[in-house]
Amino acid sequence: CFEIEDRLREELDIPVMHDDQHGTAVVVLAGIINALKIVKKRPEDLKMVLVGAGASGTACTKILMNYGVKNVIAFDTRGAIYEGREGLNPAKAWLAENTNREGFDGTLSEAMVGADLFLGLSAPRMIEPEDVASMADGAIVFAMANPEPEIMPDLIQGMAQVIATGRSDFPNQVNNVLCFPGLFRGALDAGATDITEEMKIVAARAIASVIPDDQLNEDYILPSVFNEDVAKLVADAVSAEARRSGHVRGPGSARIYI
Repeated sequence: CFEIEDRLREELDIPVMHDDQHGTAVVVLAGIINALKIVKKRPEDLKMVLVGAGASGTACTKILMNYGVKNVIAFDTRGAIYEGREGLNPAKAWLAENTNREGFDGTLSEAMVGADLFLGLSAPRMIEPEDVASMADGAIVFAMANPEPEIMPDLIQGMAQVIATGRSDFPNQVNNVLCFPGLFRGALDAGATDITEEMKIVAARAIASVIPDDQLNEDYILPSVFNEDVAKLVADAVSAEARRSGHVRGPGSARIYI
């Protein structure tokens, strides 16, 4: 999927975005923006542990680092990803070069000690309640494997302050539909030629802004997928950013979209 998206973006003059990567990343960032308000932490102060170094995991890491997160340790099925580890594909090589600055090569449980944010895009039952209990105060857990998350929310109530999953039967559902209708509406409205990192970040901020600060709580960091304000706010933010950055077609270059 990385190679296909990169080639399409290079060869086409229309916006291209792989939703499983970047739609997920935008909504994750929106949730993190609001979760940080609740736990009163800054992105640059977080220790983040990522499990699942595939398409969505890599995209989430990139957008969170662009937002200010600096300390990230990523894990795949073979363990921690660090510079010099053999057998890394290009995406994991990027993670090795840009995360885990101290070269941590221990276990996932060891990495969880003192972590502020756990981000799971992997498989069921990857962590235990004891791992969450070892995290820092005000811990944030985004366990998004479907249909069964990396750890069930009921097992860590009172251990993590904010918990999100990909499921609709728990609070704080991370659902891509919060992102892509509005993001593409805004891109098409502006005549955008690309989907930039800044457009994704303003989309995340717009999603997060739907919930007023005085309504935020541990079980309400993301708006409902049925909230009719989301798509318009995202579209307006993305359209404005596309025009501001100049990633739009000039006069006389209108295109018809089908």
